[in-house]
Amino acid sequence: MTGARQFSSVESAGATLERERPLYLAIGMFDGVHLGHRAVIETAVQSARRNGGLSAVLTFRPHPSRILSPQRPTRLIHDPGTQAGLLSELGVDAVIFEPFTPGFALIEAVEFLPWLRRRLPGLAAVHVGGNWRFGAGRSGDVASLVESARGTGLSVFSVPPVEFDGKPVNSTRIRSLLESGDVAQAGALLGYTYFARGLVIAGKRLGRTLGFPTLNLAWAPELTPRFGVYFVRISGRGVSLPGVANYGVRPTVEQATVPQIETHVLGDCPLDTGDAVTVQWLDSLRPEMAFSGVDELRSRIGVDVREAGAWFARRGQA
Repeated sequence: MTGARQFSSVESAGATLERERPLYLAIGMFDGVHLGHRAVIETAVQSARRNGGLSAVLTFRPHPSRILSPQRPTRLIHDPGTQAGLLSELGVDAVIFEPFTPGFALIEAVEFLPWLRRRLPGLAAVHVGGNWRFGAGRSGDVASLVESARGTGLSVFSVPPVEFDGKPVNSTRIRSLLESGDVAQAGALLGYTYFARGLVIAGKRLGRTLGFPTLNLAWAPELTPRFGVYFVRISGRGVSLPGVANYGVRPTVEQATVPQIETHVLGDCPLDTGDAVTVQWLDSLRPEMAFSGVDELRSRIGVDVREAGAWFARRGQA
């Protein structure tokens, strides 16, 4: 991550951040760092710049559901490193990951702001989404946060939900889109193209045997998109190349236990095993399918590649 400093707790952030500069703090889970999250964080960044202060994001790990509903935990869109990188791109000075423990979950809503102020002496304002809930039993809301801040000199800013197609943008909606394979719509709500990032790993070279060599990506998100074939761009070594990728368990040839991204580049490809790459998921072509054998699989891959070429050509990106 570049730009923003990263802290493992509020305590460590408070001990390091400059006390003489006011701190403008955006608080939330911010899973996905989507359009709604960005609206909240941008108010903190703008306030800090306007007042000569610092901007920071406070988020939590693990997701509270891991503690409060371990039988039904929420699967996160991005890992902490990817999330921190996205937050840093928004211009914040610091990203704070506070451990969400059973003890932290017991902090009463009325005690949350005093708890923060003791640990962050420079705290000048908190910025939250209009629907944000906090404190034991999720009993706190924006109104109670404002009441708690009364008389302390601390400002509270809340940002109304951002809507897309007449409905609020939220992480639950985006997770559902990814699980159904609608990566284009998910990207619209995120405010950037959904992506996977990792190292190219050696595969079994089956794609090369079939006449369609692939770059295989080591990537294991908590939230797995729908298995299927996607139009993608793969970037690395300073190049960005159009391609078609299969994400799944390869049911025709092995029924793998761990899903994998296999990207066939349309054209010459300088990328190879060991390269750090980013795969941007532009749109869905079809779900992953089991075929009768290798010959049928080869034939369908040929169709997929031709459809991908036509898809990029229509957009002037071939």
